[in-house]
Amino acid sequence: MNKKILSLILVLAVVFSFGSFAAETGTSITIVHTNDAHAKVEEGAYDGMGYAKIAEEVNALRAEKDNVLLLEAGDVFHGTTFATLEEGTSIVKLMNAMKYDVMVAGNHDFNYGQEHLLELADMATFPILGANVVKADGTTLLPEYVIKDVDGVKVAIFGICSPETVYKTHPDNVKGLTFEDPIATAKAMVKELDGKADIIIALTHIGLDEETAVKSSDIANAVPEIDVIIDGHSHSVLNDGMMVNGVLIAQTGEYTKNLGIVDLNVVNGKVTTKTASLYEKAATAEKTGDTAITALINEIKADQEKITSVIVSSTKTVLDGERGQVRAGETNLGDLIADAILHETGADVALTNGGGIRASIQVGDITKGDVITVLPFGNYIVTKEISGADIKAALEVGVASYPGTSGGFPQVGGIEFTFDANLPAGSRVVSITHNGQPLDMNKKYTFATNNFTAAGGDDYTMLADDSITGEYAALDEALIEYLNVTDTSKLPALSRINAIEIKVNEYTVKSGDVLWKIAKSFNTTWEDLAETNALANPNLIMPGQVLVVPAQ
Repeated sequence: MNKKILSLILVLAVVFSFGSFAAETGTSITIVHTNDAHAKVEEGAYDGMGYAKIAEEVNALRAEKDNVLLLEAGDVFHGTTFATLEEGTSIVKLMNAMKYDVMVAGNHDFNYGQEHLLELADMATFPILGANVVKADGTTLLPEYVIKDVDGVKVAIFGICSPETVYKTHPDNVKGLTFEDPIATAKAMVKELDGKADIIIALTHIGLDEETAVKSSDIANAVPEIDVIIDGHSHSVLNDGMMVNGVLIAQTGEYTKNLGIVDLNVVNGKVTTKTASLYEKAATAEKTGDTAITALINEIKADQEKITSVIVSSTKTVLDGERGQVRAGETNLGDLIADAILHETGADVALTNGGGIRASIQVGDITKGDVITVLPFGNYIVTKEISGADIKAALEVGVASYPGTSGGFPQVGGIEFTFDANLPAGSRVVSITHNGQPLDMNKKYTFATNNFTAAGGDDYTMLADDSITGEYAALDEALIEYLNVTDTSKLPALSRINAIEIKVNEYTVKSGDVLWKIAKSFNTTWEDLAETNALANPNLIMPGQVLVVPAQ
């Protein structure tokens, strides 16, 4: 064969092989995603990496890759003072600066009311979606979907909000709205997007909790035309995603502890590969975070000092939130907070842990900052339906350490109870009344508490298994509201928690006594006697010395 012809054939073969390789390589698209941050924008010891470090990693990916989308799967506008002071506008400012592309509304994103959610959506430089949130006139409250052109690939993203929102925010916040079936909505979206998009992403605040009526995995099973579900709500950590019926489900957990990354390869308008991974907080240990986002957070916090100085009420009585008091007994501030919970929820019984109360309120004007100092954790109120027996079990946990202090000591509303500190821990509560009648151990009561204790915090494990039946305002917001309708100078006397104090015996040492014999006569140990009486030398007791002997 002629050498020139052979060379031409070889060149064409190389060209065609490269063209084939390029076609197979297709278009790479990276979806970076967050969910359930609950407004924890700063790095924390028990929280995640914070927004500055998220922004640093997202910017690095944008510098490395051509096609990056940043998505939020909901529950971001509420949860900390940073957010609630400005009703979520502070979070929108950060998300705008980070250049988020799309978001779906989570149930807590409705916590300031549907009208304010629309105001936040107007502020945002990205769409907030909710295809299944329908108004009385049949139109949707939020946009159903958005189509983005990513390097020639048409990427459709539609949003589905949790139907549980109707009871996981205050009912007034969603009045007149219907949260339609997620599966039916997903099918309708796929039909609507047929021929309009190459790939379809469902951005959902649905979750994978077993008690959820329709899970994101159910959507995947029913609607296989979806390529990827970016999910939230259940705080599930899916390290490599979850493949269900060919649909990749991705979720990061909670509180910015992880950043989700989904890599797609698209050839001729079809996804050929899809993988999910997590960028974990530990990977950011040596990083400082994006300086622009850090500066914006600090600027917002400085501006918020003007808000914290706003007077919200006043008191003529010192409201006692001292650590040693609220962790070992009833106080007027503990009662006030418990009553604020009842006022917010209409529940039968309220309980909040004394350790969540961090300061007193002095006589005079009460500022928003004062309330936040008292309740700094951003906890919100939830309700559960639990039995009288479980309420008793919770109170037993709360008083187990008495007379020692405990963060779990219960400040209560709607009930009065008596406990005997001479009895063993776990069997101390001797009576509980509700509306003047003994609490029925078999009856179900609407029980309100903060989300920390509801999840089993402070060893309230008996509360963790019961499903949440309602989610309400943050504790600080509820207290401010209640202060506006309450005259603190007319608070009732403390009578909700009554302790039968530890009885003690006294013994006067006689000539010839030794500690172990005295202890034996009182059915205790010499070690207990030595500790109770702070004896520096247990072998040295003197005639006439009075020893305190705890009752057995």
